[in-house]
Amino acid sequence: MTILAILAGALTGLLLGLLGSGGSIITIPTLIYLLGVEPKEAIAMSLGIVAITASITAVNHWRRGNVDMDVAVTFGLFGVAGTYAGAKLGVITPVVVQLTVFAVVMYAAAYRMLKPQPTEFNAVGADVVRGIPIWGRDSSAFLQTALLGLAVGALTGFVGVGGGFLIIPALVLLSRIPMKRAVGTSLVIVAFNCFTGFAGYAGAVTINYPLMALFTAVAIVGSFFGAMLTHRISAETLKRGFAVFLILVASYILLKNFV
Repeated sequence: MTILAILAGALTGLLLGLLGSGGSIITIPTLIYLLGVEPKEAIAMSLGIVAITASITAVNHWRRGNVDMDVAVTFGLFGVAGTYAGAKLGVITPVVVQLTVFAVVMYAAAYRMLKPQPTEFNAVGADVVRGIPIWGRDSSAFLQTALLGLAVGALTGFVGVGGGFLIIPALVLLSRIPMKRAVGTSLVIVAFNCFTGFAGYAGAVTINYPLMALFTAVAIVGSFFGAMLTHRISAETLKRGFAVFLILVASYILLKNFV
C-alpha cells in the first residue's frame, strides 16, 4: 500500500505542476480501487491532498510571475460558496451517484483535452496579460466568470475534483490570460475550492490522516518536478496521453458501479 501511495502521489503532483489540473482525477480512483479507501472518505482526502499540493505549487508559479491574483480571488470567492454547498450535498448523496458523476466529469475532461483548441487558447508562452480585466470594463465576462466559479465550486465539493480542466479554458477565453499564467492562477483557485470542500466533509466522514499525509508529501515533491518540466515536455502530447488514460479509468469506474 505504501508503494502505491507513493507512486500515485508522485503522479498527482506531476500533473498539478505540469497542467494545473488533473490531481483529483488521479487521486480518487487510486484511493478507492488501489488503496481500499471508502468513496466518501476518498473524496474528502482527495480534496485535502490537492488543496495542500495546489497551494504549494501555486506559490512556485507565483514566484515565476505566473499568477493573476485579482482574477484568482474573484473566481475563488464565488467558487468557495459553490464548493461548500456541493460538499454538504455530497455527504448525503448515494455513493453510486457521486461516482457516476465523477466518471462523467472524467469523460468531459478527456474531451476537453482531445478537442482542438481555439487560436486564442493556444497563446502558450505569452508574457503579458492581454486584453480584458475580469471586472470593470466587461461586466458580461465578470458575470460569466462568477457563474462558472459557482458551478466549478459545486462540482468540486460534490465529487472532489479541483476543476482545473474547466477553470483554465475559462481564464484564457473569458479573461484573456495567457496559458502560462492561466495554469498558475488555476492552481490558486483550485486550492481555495479544495480547502473549502475538505472543510465541508471534515467531521462528516472518517479520514485516514497518516495515509493522506504520506500521499500529500509525495505529491508536493512531484509538483515541483512538474513545474520544472513545464517548458521541457510538449503539453499537447501530455494532454492527449492523459485524456486516453481518463477514458479508460472512467469506463472502469462505470463498469464497477453498475456491473
